[in-house]
Amino acid sequence: MPTSSRSSEGGTRRATAAALLTPGLLALGVSFVVPLVWLARMSLNRTVGPAELQSDVSLSSYVDVLTDGFMWEVAWNTLWLGVLVTVLAVAVSYPIALFLARTRSRLRGLLMALAIAPLLTSSVVRTFGWLILLSDDGIVNSALSKLGIIGEPLTLTNNVTGVVIALVEIMMPYAILAMIAGFGRVSKDLEDAAGSLGAGRLRCFVRITFPLSLPGVLTGALMVFVLTVSAFITPRLMGGGRVFVIATEIYDQATTTLDWPRASALSVLLLLLFGVFLVLYQRLFRMVEGR
Repeated sequence: MPTSSRSSEGGTRRATAAALLTPGLLALGVSFVVPLVWLARMSLNRTVGPAELQSDVSLSSYVDVLTDGFMWEVAWNTLWLGVLVTVLAVAVSYPIALFLARTRSRLRGLLMALAIAPLLTSSVVRTFGWLILLSDDGIVNSALSKLGIIGEPLTLTNNVTGVVIALVEIMMPYAILAMIAGFGRVSKDLEDAAGSLGAGRLRCFVRITFPLSLPGVLTGALMVFVLTVSAFITPRLMGGGRVFVIATEIYDQATTTLDWPRASALSVLLLLLFGVFLVLYQRLFRMVEGR
């Protein structure tokens, strides 16, 4: 093929690719980049009075946040909650995801639909459902009381316990979907080969299945952690105003105290935290892939 024809064909392909990418890039810029830039700019303003802002370029909001002991406690609570929910959600979702990834049953589609069906319901609705289930006179306490297991109702709402229970259930579909997508490397043939060589089921799982499924586990863990750390509705409702995380603090600063620069600074710091964990995830993923 002549060089001029190849150049013309390459130019056409690049023009076509640019035309196809432009609408998506514009939408991404308008819906994400522009608000993010506005948020970063707002965090540099100063609050000079109740609901009164002064347009400036100052790091005072960041200094106030980073030197506030209460905010460090909130950040620790957020990280601890994120790690706990991630570990529990991934541990509970792992067997379900592994089963759905391997099964050849005709009911696989139905089972998959049931696993992700909670995503069709708003997290607000599901949180209110957990409030009803875990309340002092809810189904859980009533059942335990009738069975004689408890003498008085357990306090399962308006505390961290209720928040963790609700968030684990809410995050499970995300963990299942992410892990199923990453379980493509887990081959049943490898386990059968190990079994034929005398390895038991437990050893096959520990030495073959789990290591090969680690990329999917890491992906699911990252998704659950990010969603948990940024969760607002569930900690607010299930915590009853007693569980403080970064998302609820941003909401309070923006709507109650009307300190928008402080709320913006908290949001930017939360995004930076996401970036740190994304970098750690990529390094862990490469280490796992390298092995």
